[in-house]
Amino acid sequence: MSRISSTLLTDVTGFLWHEADLLDRKDYDAWLALWSGKGHYVLPIGDTPDAELADALNLCYDNDKMRRDRIARFQAGFSISSAPPAETIRTVSRIVIDLAEGDRLTVRSAEHVIEDKFGRQRVWAANVTHRLVRVDGGFRIQDKIVRLLNSDGMLNSFSYLF
Repeated sequence: MSRISSTLLTDVTGFLWHEADLLDRKDYDAWLALWSGKGHYVLPIGDTPDAELADALNLCYDNDKMRRDRIARFQAGFSISSAPPAETIRTVSRIVIDLAEGDRLTVRSAEHVIEDKFGRQRVWAANVTHRLVRVDGGFRIQDKIVRLLNSDGMLNSFSYLF
Protein backbone atom coordinates (compact mmCIF):
# COMPACT_ATOMS: atom_id res chain seq x y z
CA MET A 1 0.00 0.00 0.00
CA SER A 2 1.29 3.43 -0.85
CA ARG A 3 1.58 6.07 1.83
CA ILE A 4 -1.70 7.91 2.36
CA SER A 5 -1.39 11.66 2.86
CA SER A 6 -2.70 13.17 6.07
CA THR A 7 -4.66 15.66 3.95
CA LEU A 8 -6.52 12.83 2.20
CA LEU A 9 -7.27 11.14 5.53
CA THR A 10 -8.54 14.46 6.93
CA ASP A 11 -10.76 15.01 3.88
CA VAL A 12 -12.17 11.47 4.03
CA THR A 13 -12.78 11.76 7.77
CA GLY A 14 -14.66 15.02 7.23
CA PHE A 15 -16.78 13.38 4.55
CA LEU A 16 -17.69 10.41 6.78
CA TRP A 17 -18.51 12.70 9.69
CA HIS A 18 -20.66 14.85 7.40
CA GLU A 19 -22.54 11.74 6.25
CA ALA A 20 -23.10 10.69 9.89
CA ASP A 21 -24.42 14.16 10.72
CA LEU A 22 -26.85 14.08 7.79
CA LEU A 23 -28.17 10.69 8.89
CA ASP A 24 -28.58 11.77 12.53
CA ARG A 25 -30.49 14.87 11.36
CA LYS A 26 -32.57 12.70 8.98
CA ASP A 27 -31.55 14.95 6.10
CA TYR A 28 -32.10 12.08 3.70
CA ASP A 29 -32.28 14.17 0.53
CA ALA A 30 -28.79 15.55 1.26
CA TRP A 31 -27.64 11.99 2.06
CA LEU A 32 -28.92 10.75 -1.30
CA ALA A 33 -26.96 13.57 -2.97
CA LEU A 34 -23.74 12.07 -1.53
CA TRP A 35 -24.15 9.02 -3.79
CA SER A 36 -22.67 8.59 -7.26
CA GLY A 37 -26.03 7.23 -8.42
CA LYS A 38 -24.62 3.77 -8.90
CA GLY A 39 -23.55 1.19 -6.39
CA HIS A 40 -25.23 -0.31 -3.38
CA TYR A 41 -26.05 0.26 0.27
CA VAL A 42 -25.63 -3.19 1.84
CA LEU A 43 -26.19 -4.71 5.28
CA PRO A 44 -24.89 -8.27 4.93
CA ILE A 45 -25.85 -11.14 7.17
CA GLY A 46 -22.84 -12.83 8.74
CA ASP A 47 -19.40 -12.84 7.16
CA THR A 48 -20.36 -12.94 3.49
CA PRO A 49 -17.33 -11.94 1.38
CA ASP A 50 -17.81 -8.70 -0.57
CA ALA A 51 -17.54 -10.51 -3.92
CA GLU A 52 -20.56 -12.69 -2.99
CA LEU A 53 -22.92 -10.02 -1.58
CA ALA A 54 -25.07 -9.74 -4.72
CA ASP A 55 -25.94 -13.44 -4.51
CA ALA A 56 -26.31 -13.68 -0.73
CA LEU A 57 -29.17 -13.08 1.66
CA ASN A 58 -28.68 -9.57 3.07
CA LEU A 59 -30.61 -7.46 5.54
CA CYS A 60 -30.50 -4.75 2.89
CA TYR A 61 -29.11 -4.59 -0.66
CA ASP A 62 -30.27 -1.27 -2.10
CA ASN A 63 -29.40 0.12 -5.51
CA ASP A 64 -30.23 3.76 -6.34
CA LYS A 65 -33.95 3.12 -6.85
CA MET A 66 -34.26 1.07 -3.67
CA ARG A 67 -32.38 3.74 -1.65
CA ARG A 68 -34.77 6.39 -2.92
CA ASP A 69 -37.81 4.18 -2.24
CA ARG A 70 -36.59 3.46 1.31
CA ILE A 71 -36.10 7.19 1.94
CA ALA A 72 -39.55 7.97 0.53
CA ARG A 73 -41.10 5.46 2.97
CA PHE A 74 -39.18 6.98 5.88
CA GLN A 75 -40.22 10.50 4.93
CA ALA A 76 -43.88 9.60 4.33
CA GLY A 77 -44.20 7.43 7.45
CA PHE A 78 -45.43 4.47 5.40
CA SER A 79 -43.06 2.05 7.10
CA ILE A 80 -44.21 0.59 10.40
CA SER A 81 -40.59 0.64 11.55
CA SER A 82 -40.40 4.40 10.98
CA ALA A 83 -43.51 5.47 12.90
CA PRO A 84 -42.35 7.36 14.88
CA PRO A 85 -38.77 7.65 13.63
CA ALA A 86 -36.00 6.88 16.11
CA GLU A 87 -33.57 9.53 17.21
CA THR A 88 -29.95 8.55 16.63
CA ILE A 89 -26.49 9.66 17.60
CA ARG A 90 -23.63 8.00 15.79
CA THR A 91 -19.89 7.99 16.22
CA VAL A 92 -17.56 7.16 13.35
CA SER A 93 -13.98 6.24 14.25
CA ARG A 94 -10.98 4.08 13.30
CA ILE A 95 -10.96 5.47 9.78
CA VAL A 96 -8.49 3.62 7.54
CA ILE A 97 -7.91 4.21 3.83
CA ASP A 98 -7.20 0.78 2.37
CA LEU A 99 -6.95 1.84 -1.25
CA ALA A 100 -6.39 5.13 -3.05
CA GLU A 101 -5.95 4.63 -6.80
CA GLY A 102 -6.78 7.42 -9.19
CA ASP A 103 -10.22 8.71 -8.29
CA ARG A 104 -11.22 5.56 -6.34
CA LEU A 105 -10.86 5.01 -2.60
CA THR A 106 -11.77 2.17 -0.27
CA VAL A 107 -12.23 3.29 3.32
CA ARG A 108 -12.93 1.22 6.44
CA SER A 109 -14.31 2.62 9.69
CA ALA A 110 -16.02 1.65 12.92
CA GLU A 111 -19.46 3.01 13.70
CA HIS A 112 -21.57 3.05 16.85
CA VAL A 113 -25.19 4.08 16.54
CA ILE A 114 -27.23 4.84 19.62
CA GLU A 115 -30.94 4.70 18.91
CA ASP A 116 -33.63 6.17 21.12
CA LYS A 117 -37.20 5.14 20.39
CA PHE A 118 -40.18 4.86 22.71
CA GLY A 119 -37.95 5.88 25.63
CA ARG A 120 -35.59 2.96 25.18
CA GLN A 121 -32.04 3.07 23.90
CA ARG A 122 -30.25 0.45 21.84
CA VAL A 123 -26.63 0.44 20.74
CA TRP A 124 -25.46 -0.94 17.40
CA ALA A 125 -21.85 -1.45 16.36
CA ALA A 126 -20.62 -2.01 12.83
CA ASN A 127 -17.57 -2.22 10.63
CA VAL A 128 -18.28 -0.07 7.60
CA THR A 129 -16.65 -0.04 4.18
CA HIS A 130 -17.15 2.92 1.89
CA ARG A 131 -16.07 2.80 -1.74
CA LEU A 132 -15.72 6.44 -2.69
CA VAL A 133 -15.14 8.29 -5.95
CA ARG A 134 -13.40 11.67 -6.00
CA VAL A 135 -15.42 14.37 -7.75
CA ASP A 136 -14.98 18.15 -7.92
CA GLY A 137 -12.76 18.36 -4.85
CA GLY A 138 -15.02 16.09 -2.81
CA PHE A 139 -16.30 12.54 -2.76
CA ARG A 140 -19.35 10.53 -3.77
CA ILE A 141 -20.33 7.16 -2.35
CA GLN A 142 -20.11 4.30 -4.83
CA ASP A 143 -20.85 1.53 -2.29
CA LYS A 144 -21.48 1.40 1.44
CA ILE A 145 -21.26 -1.95 3.19
CA VAL A 146 -22.32 -1.96 6.85
CA ARG A 147 -21.34 -5.13 8.71
CA LEU A 148 -23.37 -5.05 11.91
CA LEU A 149 -22.05 -7.05 14.82
CA ASN A 150 -24.44 -9.93 15.47
CA SER A 151 -26.09 -9.43 12.06
CA ASP A 152 -27.00 -13.10 12.00
CA GLY A 153 -28.56 -12.88 15.48
CA MET A 154 -31.91 -11.50 16.58
CA LEU A 155 -32.43 -8.03 15.12
CA ASN A 156 -35.35 -5.66 15.47
CA SER A 157 -36.58 -3.36 12.73
CA PHE A 158 -34.63 -0.20 11.95
CA SER A 159 -36.27 3.14 11.31
CA TYR A 160 -33.06 4.75 10.03
CA LEU A 161 -29.98 4.12 7.93
CA PHE A 162 -26.54 3.19 9.24
